[in-house]
Amino acid sequence: MKLILASDLSFLLKHGYNLTGISRDQMKIGYITTASKGDRGDFSRKLKYAIRDNGYDFEEIDIEGKTKEEIKNFFKDKNIIHMEGGNCFYLMRAIRETGFAEILKKLLDEGKIYIGTSAGAYIMCPSIEVADWDETGKGRFDVTDFTALNYVPFVLKVHYKDEAEKKVKEKMKTLKYPLCILRDGQGILVEDGKYTFVGDGKETELL
Repeated sequence: MKLILASDLSFLLKHGYNLTGISRDQMKIGYITTASKGDRGDFSRKLKYAIRDNGYDFEEIDIEGKTKEEIKNFFKDKNIIHMEGGNCFYLMRAIRETGFAEILKKLLDEGKIYIGTSAGAYIMCPSIEVADWDETGKGRFDVTDFTALNYVPFVLKVHYKDEAEKKVKEKMKTLKYPLCILRDGQGILVEDGKYTFVGDGKETELL
């Protein structure tokens, strides 16, 4: 199983897509846009333009409201599952309503590669509680259970900047899982139980 968990798209364009081991002309990306519906649509459009302008073949899907069969059929000819960022809570609600967690497990068992940016990375952790540290007023969409998909044994803080150090150190005290910090331009490769930090700059560790 191979997962690539990233803070932002810049990491994928510089490092992440290369980590798949699939040549650009052979990539068939299933691009899940659902999280962006709970966030900023203009942000999502810019991401899609950037992916297309860099020559990657992708097809979009919003899993919300889809049946399991519709989602399975969409991914039949894809070799990469790319879950974009946006509102983590909106995304988690859609995952639960559609049964996507079960579908994802089967897709990964088939050898498809998962790429998650921002919210798409958070959901692969045991919990999305770190997304609740946000103070920008994003909605929670009635999600009160922060349990996530649990593919990695740690939680993530993405889009990290130095000015957030004091706040993050305080919030860390409430966690029962280890915290991995990613700045934009950074990501983690998960492959066969191994976790490799990749990206620009050094890995951030807060004590």
